[in-house]
Formats: sequence, structure tokens, C-alpha cells
Amino acid sequence: MSPVLVAPETGWPLHDAAASRAAEAAALAGAPPHALMRRAGLGVARLALALAPHARTVAVLAGPGNNGGDGLVAARHLHAAGKAVRVVLAGDSGRLPADAADALAAAQAAGVPIAQALDEAPAELVIDALLGLGTRRAPEGRIAAAIDWAATRRAPVLAVDLPSGLHPDTGQPLGETCLRADATLALLTLKPGLFTGHGRDHAGQVWFDDLGVAAGGETARLTGAPPGPVRHHAQHKGSFGDLAVVGGAPGMAGAAWLAARAALAAGAGRVYCSLLDANAPLLDAARPELMGRPAWWRSPPATLAAATVVAGCGGGQAVREALPALLAHAGRLVLDADALNVLAADPSLQRLLTHRSRPTVLTPHPLEAARLLGTTAAAVQADRVAAAQRLAERLGCVVVLKGSGSVVAAPGALPSLNPTGNALLATAGTGDVLAGWLGGRWAAGGEAFDSAVAAAWQHGHAADRAQAAGARAPLRAADLVEALHAAA
Repeated sequence: MSPVLVAPETGWPLHDAAASRAAEAAALAGAPPHALMRRAGLGVARLALALAPHARTVAVLAGPGNNGGDGLVAARHLHAAGKAVRVVLAGDSGRLPADAADALAAAQAAGVPIAQALDEAPAELVIDALLGLGTRRAPEGRIAAAIDWAATRRAPVLAVDLPSGLHPDTGQPLGETCLRADATLALLTLKPGLFTGHGRDHAGQVWFDDLGVAAGGETARLTGAPPGPVRHHAQHKGSFGDLAVVGGAPGMAGAAWLAARAALAAGAGRVYCSLLDANAPLLDAARPELMGRPAWWRSPPATLAAATVVAGCGGGQAVREALPALLAHAGRLVLDADALNVLAADPSLQRLLTHRSRPTVLTPHPLEAARLLGTTAAAVQADRVAAAQRLAERLGCVVVLKGSGSVVAAPGALPSLNPTGNALLATAGTGDVLAGWLGGRWAAGGEAFDSAVAAAWQHGHAADRAQAAGARAPLRAADLVEALHAAA
């Protein structure tokens, strides 16, 4: 078992519920009876001992399916390790699946106390083995009561495979009752719902045990740490591309300068900032290496085609004037913020986008994505992976759907989920920094999708580093640029 946040550069495969069930069926067909559940339960017990070595009393909440069977196997191992274990079986013992029935008989034979009712006996560790992949409905009855009971305990909670009540694909609670775990041990496959939507809040620290099975048929990928930049001795600033930021309508020039600072820090060779406020100074005194250029988007088509452009940061409605030329001629184009809002409201601009022969990256937050899709932010959040993929296919672009577990999607490609980041990023300007950082990486070389995946990971990682260093206040955008530069 290993924590997923130390994933290799290639990342980890993710499997949705259907793919996970297919992998489970294949694994069961190739294993002796009960072997897979015994491996899973042993893995749960080992992790429980590692995470809570001093816990003397353990309550195992076991559901009516195979997730409950995993918990019963774990209970037997913890009992053998000297823990005071009790199992609350939230199901009919006479209707358990064959593997779970075997696990129950083994636990009873070992002397593990099995009860049907919840009680107020102390528990220094709670193991949630209620549902796992076993339901697509909101928890109810005894299952819901057990989840509520776990929430009242002053004890850490370890979830088996998935926190009970969490959708495995979307990371959204299936109803009002959804367990919040301190740690989750994913079994056989990693599920996308653990890493996006509300998944990270409910799953806690995610661990993975593949049970000795190489599951195929992945449906998404969890991003690993990108490789560091390579700069050869004979290279010069012209080797790393020109980038222009087009944004900064009246009152919002700071957004454009933040994106420009981030692009320079990410590695772009030369960075221009073209403000849409004609009266704003064309100088960032803190970063005089950035070059102000009025109406840069009116440059000759060959100049636009040779550059990477980040458009929309603080652009307001004024960015509408610049978009036709950028959509028609920009070599590499990142559309953020107000560029996306203007695009959503103008079908003629959308046609220009879909007819572009050059690569484009969109970086919407959920409301911006909803405007582009003609739906609501709630609908986007209900299935973030599907929404990002739908938007990518519709507009023929790479899409970075920002939020908890940012999703990077592209036509015909497996979506990538980003495991880094935290709520320190929930402050003004950090999205402008992401757009600029992505553009700067892309300008320095690489493909659109890979640059987007790497930028999202680094953006979140900078916030994770700040949190690990003790930061609790929001990470200000200008400080985020410096944090990204220090960590790159």
C-alpha cells in the first residue's frame, strides 16, 4: 500500500464504478474462493494498525455486502492482534454474499463479538465497511444510522474502499448522509470520486492496495508530479517562446499583471502584457522585466501566430474586441475568466473557436463552464469529469475545469484528475496565476494537454507546500507566483 500523493510521474490509473466492477469480476474469476476478500481485509487491518497503533478499542461497521465482508476479515485480524474489536452488522446475516458469509463465520469462530445494534461503548478507531461500491442510492435505515453514529464518535474513521454514501465516479454525496473519513483504503482500483467534487473532504488521506491485481480498463488518470524543466547550456530567451497576456480592463489591471508574472516565472522567454485599459500604466514596477504593449492583439498575424497568448484575465467585456483576432491567428491560446464569459454569450466567437486549426486551452471554474455548456454550476459539479469531457468535445479544446480535484480533459483523451491543492487557493487572483503559469510552461515547449496537467499539479502543489509549512490564511496571488517559482 502507498499513499497516492506520491504517485510516479506517470500517475495512477483511475477506474469508475463500472470499470471497477469489471476488474473485480476478472480478479475473482482468477483467484481461489474467498482469497480476494481475505487479502482486502488483511490490508484494512494492517493500515488500521499503522494509522492508529495505540487504539485499544475498534468498532467495525459492516454492511450487508462484500464491503462488510472486508470489514469482518479486518475485525478478525485486529482481534488476533489483541484489540478489543466489536462488529456492528447493519444487515441480515442470513442474506450475505458467499464471500461475506465466509468472513462472518470466520470472525465468529475467532470470537469476534458481532452485534446488530449500535451502542455507546467507547471506540478509539471506527472502520467504515458499510457500502463501498455497493450502492448508488442515498443511505437509509440502519446504514444511515450507522453513518450518523460514526460522526458522533471522537475517534478517527478509516473507510474501506469508499466513504459510505459517496458516489464513486463523481465525488458527490448520494444524499444528506455521507460519511467523513480521516483515511480511506481504496481496494483493487482507485475511484475518481475520491479525488474530485466533495471526495477529498469525505475521503481524508487516500491509500491504495491493488490486492496484487493489475486492473485494466482505466477510465481516467490521477496526475503524478511532472518532470522538472530542462534547460540546455546553449539555449537563450528566444528558445523559450514569446507570451502575451491580453486582459486588464479598467479596474482589473492587476489580474493581467499577475498572469504575466506567473508566465515569466514558469519559463516563458519574453512576456508582454497588453492591458485593455488604455489609461493604465504599461509597467509593473515590481517586475520591470515584463513588457507593456498597448493593443498587442492588433499585431500582424505572423506575430500572433508565433506567440502563446493568455487572454481574459480581468478582461471584462473589453476583451470582446481582441478575441476575433486572437481566435483567428494566435499560435497557442489560453482562454480564461472574462474571455470565457464573452465566448459563452457569442455564438460567432464559438464558431471561430471550433474552426481554429491551432491548439487552445480553456480554464473555466464551474460557473464559467456552466455558461459554456448552457447549464448550471450545480449540474457541472454533479459530475465534474463528465462536464469537462463534454466541454472539451464540444469546443475541440483542452479544458481545465478548476475546483477541488481539477479535471483536465481533451477530445479523445482519458481525463486527468489533479490530486494537489487546498482551500488556501480560494482567494482572488489565483486563477489568473494558473492561466499565466500554464501559458508560460506551454510557451517554453510541450503539448497543450501535458502543459495543462503539469500546471494544475504545480499550482496545487505550491499551496500544499504552504499548508505543510503551517500557513492557514489564504495564499495571496502574488505570493503564489513566488511559491510556484521556488518549487519549480
